[in-house]
Amino acid sequence: MITIKTFTFNAYSENTYILFDETKDCVIIDPGMYEGAEQNQLTAYIKENGLKPVLLLNTHCHIDHVFGNKFVFDTYGLKPQFNIGELPVLQAVPSYAPQMGFTRYELSPEPDTFLPETGTISFGNSTLDLIFAPGHSPAHLCFYSKADHFLIGGDVLFYGSIGRTDLPGGNHQQLIQNITDKLFVLPNETKVYPGHGPSTTIGFEKEHNPFF
Repeated sequence: MITIKTFTFNAYSENTYILFDETKDCVIIDPGMYEGAEQNQLTAYIKENGLKPVLLLNTHCHIDHVFGNKFVFDTYGLKPQFNIGELPVLQAVPSYAPQMGFTRYELSPEPDTFLPETGTISFGNSTLDLIFAPGHSPAHLCFYSKADHFLIGGDVLFYGSIGRTDLPGGNHQQLIQNITDKLFVLPNETKVYPGHGPSTTIGFEKEHNPFF
């Protein structure tokens, strides 16, 4: 069974997730640590729980989701993995970080391994399904655990809302379509852990989300 730990980091209140199972192998998803105190929080949790980081995943590569990529690489030797369509998004970060006030952005390493649009990724005794759901960003991936009924959704679906589509590579119609066709077909009890804000469920959003 997968345990999920949520941290909320940086000026954008971005949700960073650590997933681990009984083997203590763990996955770091969307590391948003910018300040040293945030970096310390993450490493302390990993150390206190005796975890072994084996994967670094990005749902997508907007600045608030990749702040900590370099730190994770330096600390645990892990390069990020994401869909290749997000590479230009990652490569654009250094050009706009300073004008947004993030003068200490540390350049993220680029992947050795890119994730496909469909398939699975495994760690410990656990498996996550890849769900390709662009619209907020050009090649956004969600990570779904069929066994434990949850979705790490990034900036696709939020509690009572959806990801913004006014950034480069965004597409409102595409996002709506992907949520309808790929997320709303998941079981109602599926818990959604988004990139910002509180968790929700597929069933709740199907019934109450004002965008649908």
